[in-house]
Amino acid sequence: MSGRLVAGRYELATVIGQGGMGQVWTAYDRRLDRRVAVKLLRPDKVAAGEDAEELRRRFDRECRVTAQVDHPGLVTVHDAGADGEELYLVMQYVEGADLSDHLAEHDPYPWPWAVAVAAQLCAALCAVHAVPIVHRDLKPRNVMVRTDGSVTVLDLGVASVMDTDTTRLTHTGSPIGSPAYMAPEQAMGGAVGPRTDLYALGVLLHELLSGQVPFAGSTALGVLHRHLYEAPAPLRTLRAEVPERLESLVLRLLAKDPQHRPDSAHEVFGELVALLPDGGAARPAPGGPMDPTRPFLRPQAPWPDRFAHPAVPAPPAHPPIRPPAVPPVAAVPAASAGPDLAAAIDEVRRLLDAGRITQAVDMLGAILPAAAEKHGEHSPVLRSLRKQYAATLMEDGQYRRALPELRRLSDEFASQYGGADRQALQYRYEAAQCLEQLGEAGAALSEYRVLLPYFERWAAADPGPPLDIRRRIGHLLLSVGDRRAARDVLTRLLYDAERVRGPHHPFPVEVRRTLAWLGQVQG
Repeated sequence: MSGRLVAGRYELATVIGQGGMGQVWTAYDRRLDRRVAVKLLRPDKVAAGEDAEELRRRFDRECRVTAQVDHPGLVTVHDAGADGEELYLVMQYVEGADLSDHLAEHDPYPWPWAVAVAAQLCAALCAVHAVPIVHRDLKPRNVMVRTDGSVTVLDLGVASVMDTDTTRLTHTGSPIGSPAYMAPEQAMGGAVGPRTDLYALGVLLHELLSGQVPFAGSTALGVLHRHLYEAPAPLRTLRAEVPERLESLVLRLLAKDPQHRPDSAHEVFGELVALLPDGGAARPAPGGPMDPTRPFLRPQAPWPDRFAHPAVPAPPAHPPIRPPAVPPVAAVPAASAGPDLAAAIDEVRRLLDAGRITQAVDMLGAILPAAAEKHGEHSPVLRSLRKQYAATLMEDGQYRRALPELRRLSDEFASQYGGADRQALQYRYEAAQCLEQLGEAGAALSEYRVLLPYFERWAAADPGPPLDIRRRIGHLLLSVGDRRAARDVLTRLLYDAERVRGPHHPFPVEVRRTLAWLGQVQG
């Protein structure tokens, strides 16, 4: 396939990586005369046939949003699309060695190097989690060490694209990701969050410091059993010179319960940088041009305010929710909006029709203050615009920005029509989905449990929401480690889903698959 032209522009040269989801090639961009990396993906390899088109749609959205996450520790996305049967992702070509090869070339790996690599990864994860995106497949093969010692994370968003709303497993019944680096909640098919990536970081750190992953086995199922039920060996029993504080940090990163891990990548970054001798100036042998401590002479640290508590987060992408249908922009009458607002609304409609959702979001956000000033905070015009804004944010996966808008809408409808108003509850349901995607598993679980009885009242007319809420409760229970309760919820859900939708509908098929996997891992 060398010499093939993808999208009439990218000429493939050499395969540099291959896995279950596709191949990575070096290629030449004929238009800009530069070397790039091209990842080719086959939807039918990772999704059932009926899901392939949905996967293509989400792939386009994920690539669009991840392309806007800007950090020196993340590979730059140049282009994406479909070419025949395959999806393609065009990325910056990164010179250097992947971390797995770098580890093999420097054995034993100096512990300050391991600390520096992990700190750089935390800086990148701070930017990623602020979106919010969860990488889901952080491992040495997805990390490049450049010739100047700086670290670059690859495959941002690709693993999340291949995960879906109703399944955390591929159609072969295996979890998405690499078993050796997989957090227990991910292995069980539960909801994932930023702490899932921190667990993978703990595995990676353990491997750099000891030369081996904490849990190994001859089969994927055996490895996942050990993740779930065995304690990792303390690093100082394997390598005495590892600082006690570093050993303690790795053990906390490898906690089975996500709530027992550090709160954020930002917190981990601070602990790691404090362990670097003289900010990285003192380096152990071996030296050379690829010393990962070198960037800490001028640290690439995360911005504390921006990434720990982002006021206006970057446009994101995390696909696992099916967003609500975006209401037509024409719902705001042009005559009542006024000429300036009417023109802006027309422009938003044009942008949405053209698929330029991020730009439409920005324009809607700019319209709201003017509409509030002109028509008042409680006017029908402003409420219609807020509905449009919240729905478009959800469509674009911008859950952090959508959450306060959805809560405001829910509160307004509840204040006007009562807390049991269906529209108020619908907005509250969508806000709970945002909490789930932001990694707030406990808060999301509480909200879904409160909402479920209301939606079950309307199940005869619309059985979809209560079934979906129950599925989300099951996955969240898995994510917090309550596997017995999750099995009970999902077993009862399977019976009802088969009765309502039939045994061959994708929904009960996926629930059955999750239960089968749960039985294997717990067996």
